[in-house]
Amino acid sequence: MSAPSFTSDVRGEHYQCVIAGGGPAGLMLGLLLARQGLKVAVIERHDDFRRDFRGDTIHPSTMQVMDEVGLLGQMLALPHTKAPKLFAEVGGRDVCIADFTRLRVPAPYIAFMPQWEFLNFLADQAQRHPNFTLFMGSHVRDLIWRDGEVQGVEVENAHGIRKIEAGLVVAADGRRSELRKLADLPVETFGAPRDVVWFQVPRQAGDPDIGMTHAGPRQGLILIDRGEFWQCGYAVAKGNFVETISGGGEAFRRKIEAAAPFLASRLKTIERGDLHLLRVRIDRLSKWWVPGLLFIGDAAHAMSPIGGVGVNLAVQDAVATANILGARLLVGNVRGRDLQRVQRRRMMPTKVLQKLQVMMQGRGEERRKSKPISVLMRSMARRLPLQHIAGRIIGVGIRPEHVVRTRSP
Repeated sequence: MSAPSFTSDVRGEHYQCVIAGGGPAGLMLGLLLARQGLKVAVIERHDDFRRDFRGDTIHPSTMQVMDEVGLLGQMLALPHTKAPKLFAEVGGRDVCIADFTRLRVPAPYIAFMPQWEFLNFLADQAQRHPNFTLFMGSHVRDLIWRDGEVQGVEVENAHGIRKIEAGLVVAADGRRSELRKLADLPVETFGAPRDVVWFQVPRQAGDPDIGMTHAGPRQGLILIDRGEFWQCGYAVAKGNFVETISGGGEAFRRKIEAAAPFLASRLKTIERGDLHLLRVRIDRLSKWWVPGLLFIGDAAHAMSPIGGVGVNLAVQDAVATANILGARLLVGNVRGRDLQRVQRRRMMPTKVLQKLQVMMQGRGEERRKSKPISVLMRSMARRLPLQHIAGRIIGVGIRPEHVVRTRSP
């Protein structure tokens, strides 16, 4: 995917909205604002979107958003797998812990699709609008401040440095947000005692026909059916990654085999370089904005991979932002109270989901020994209403957003 080149003199260039970060939140917001007729730019640090072990889940509410903009059919033409239910191993057997089949949505299941395919699709659709620009291989190196307000960004890539004026800058640059540091906003951090080791194992005929499941003691292994392979994530104590894979990784392979015996014959091929560590963090900004600058997605609230809700929450942030600010941006009249409306709209679902994630992951050895999660899982296995409630919370979320109808230019 090509990006516009930087020229030697770009002073005076102005966009109604500049978005830092070409992830789900940034590209979705860029697409929605472009559909409203705004001149919008998305700035993405990398040269492409291809990264392994990103959040590859697309939840029912995200697919509903795609349906509302008329793109669901095209998106689902891309290769993907489906999980109408989520499972976990409890007492040696797989039980349903979340059922999406009764959701009143166009696609009542979780779709698993490489995130780069989803992002490429969003970028391609956005670039069909002449008022949308995507700068790849570029990063925001500084904010342009005037009279206590952000009025643009200073961007750098291999071609040089440019200053871009903006009616609004949106930070959607992820959990390691550079704009967080530039704005120096206070962050609330919550417990995350475990990290996740991601890896892939080839799929074979006769493997369990389950789209996604959690296996092993305290459901420490996650298995996602990706068609030709299993995408696997194994929870390890924070800071114990090196110890976990020591001794040539044999101890690590034994732990995986104990949790998923059917994988045993395929684990011998896993080497150190095949393991990718995700350092889990759960945090959120106390304030998501300063005049002229708004944070959304992981830049505003980093999520744990529990439930795979991070991508969905980021997309919902983008929809709310476009709904609340689109008309204001068109007339160049975005005020602090408008940015506060976005935070107020999205803070409640963020707090609820983060609280659930903290509760699910447990805190400390004493909580782990009490095994509250197994008790909860058994209750859900016996009670269909709990499975449907969990399906709604995971699949649709808290306070789902819908695209406000606008006429595409």
